[in-house]
Formats: sequence, structure tokens, C-alpha cells
Amino acid sequence: MRTIARETLFKIIYSSQFSDGVDNELKTALYKSNELTADDISYCEGVLDVICGHKEELIAILDKHSVSFPEKRIFPSDRSILLIGLAEILYFDDIPDKVSLNEAANIASKYSSAKSATFITGILSAVAGGKNV
Repeated sequence: MRTIARETLFKIIYSSQFSDGVDNELKTALYKSNELTADDISYCEGVLDVICGHKEELIAILDKHSVSFPEKRIFPSDRSILLIGLAEILYFDDIPDKVSLNEAANIASKYSSAKSATFITGILSAVAGGKNV
């Protein structure tokens, strides 16, 4: 299971929203402190590459699916979770959409709120249901 890797990734992405990109020292420290395996690190790096390389596209998808809440109004924690979920759903065919949805809801419940978990699940479900975004 990649739960710990996803939580680590969440922390990296969350922190990057308050600085100028991903802090490599923080990333390395989190990988080490969470004792991630080589496979977990590879997963994290792959998702980070997708998020960094397709951020404008992912933000546009968020805006399209969060009608009442433009991306700029979404809490940073929720935005971080959504970016991970969108990257997995759209770019990682080896990860079942249901797994991405469930993990995103679990992270939101742990690091945000129950309402956020519902909001995030709704957006990711809509994207997963119409992958021709």
C-alpha cells in the first residue's frame, strides 16, 4: 500500500504552495523519516513530475469541476490532495481510480475535514467518470 507515500507526497505538495516550488531538502528528509521504499520514492517522484509538468492543465480541470469554488479559493490542503488525485487518475493507468478516490478521501479526513473529503471525492469522481476532461 502507498498510504504513507501518498501522505508524504501530500506534505511535499502542500509545503510547495507556500514557497517557490518543491523544497528538495524537505522532500529528502520526508522520504527518509517515513522510511519510504525505492518503489514509494519512484511513485512520489512520478506524481511530482506530473504535477509540476501539467500544473496549468490540472488547475484548469479543477476550475472546470469545482464550479462554486475556483481553484484559488480551495484550501491549500484540499488543493494538494486534489492535485495528487488528478495526477493519479489522469496519468497513472496502473492505479485504479477507486484507489485514488479512497486514498484522497482518507487523506482529506486526516488532514482537512469531513466536508473536504466529500468535496474532493465529488470532484475526483466527476473527473474519473469523464476522463476525456
